[in-house]
Amino acid sequence: MNAKGSSTPAEAALLLPVLDADRLVADLMTARDHLWDQQRVYRDGAVVRQAEEDWRCLAVRSPGGDKTRTDPGGPGGAEFADTEWLDHMPYVREVLRSIPGPLFAARFMDLGPDTVGYPHVDSKFAPDWGMARLHIPVTTHEKASLVLDGVTHQWQPGEFWFGDFTRMHQIQNLGPEHRVHLVVDVLVTPELGQLFPADWADYFNGSDVLHNRPAVAVTDRERESARCSFDAPAHLLDVEEFGSLTGSQPQATFQVVGTETANDNDTDTGLAVRSPRDHLFPLVALGGHEYRLVGWSEERTVTLRLEGPRPEVELTYRKGQRATRLVVPATPTA
Repeated sequence: MNAKGSSTPAEAALLLPVLDADRLVADLMTARDHLWDQQRVYRDGAVVRQAEEDWRCLAVRSPGGDKTRTDPGGPGGAEFADTEWLDHMPYVREVLRSIPGPLFAARFMDLGPDTVGYPHVDSKFAPDWGMARLHIPVTTHEKASLVLDGVTHQWQPGEFWFGDFTRMHQIQNLGPEHRVHLVVDVLVTPELGQLFPADWADYFNGSDVLHNRPAVAVTDRERESARCSFDAPAHLLDVEEFGSLTGSQPQATFQVVGTETANDNDTDTGLAVRSPRDHLFPLVALGGHEYRLVGWSEERTVTLRLEGPRPEVELTYRKGQRATRLVVPATPTA
């Protein structure tokens, strides 16, 4: 178990199916003449940090299908969509479509020769919080490795891996060639668990895994009546924080507002939470007036109960099947 309490049975697992290494390389080569962008970290839509080492990315899925985004995305942006690079990668497209869960970011990540990454953790990218990060090695070298929770891995082309990257990890490539992985983030579903080894079945069937529900459509009436304001802990939308909903802590005012829908689909709610910093966090409907944040799992949801004499909002934080809830008064603004 890692410092933040991830309960995965091991730091990594080899998944099904075995993939075609040659076809992966062929798709990769369609983009090798392009200078890939440095790995970056975004916050509220702006770059806050860029990798100093030779660590570059090519996004084939990203927030809004933006091919310049090299980060995994997260709440506060557009829905994830394919970038134009995927149009030239038929096998990668086939592999991605076969993964049984809603896909978020998918990025080719290139660690250059003689490059060592820094030790770090990726907060909440584990099934405990409804997320999974999958790795598909494409090109590698015998001197390229990943140290994950103290265990050294050298994953090979054609293999398909899950890693619990909420555990401390570090990548290095001490060889003369590039090491490229296709890294895919996906929401955890019961079907995703079937790709894992048999000895992970109890874990996926137990209380430690957060399974995500499918998105549902909202009616025009629901959309119009959802607008409101409410006070809540100031870190409500800071999903990388391990904050609490209870106890004495700074409070802030949030609003549920209407948006101009960018996507013409049944699950685009046209609703968002406006943060105190005036950033919009679009919402995905789960049914029963409950919503998760676009670009995030059900680790954090908002339920609106605005009809009747005492309008209220229920805020929920989840880890596995355990939930912490806070009900606060709301002021309808429709």
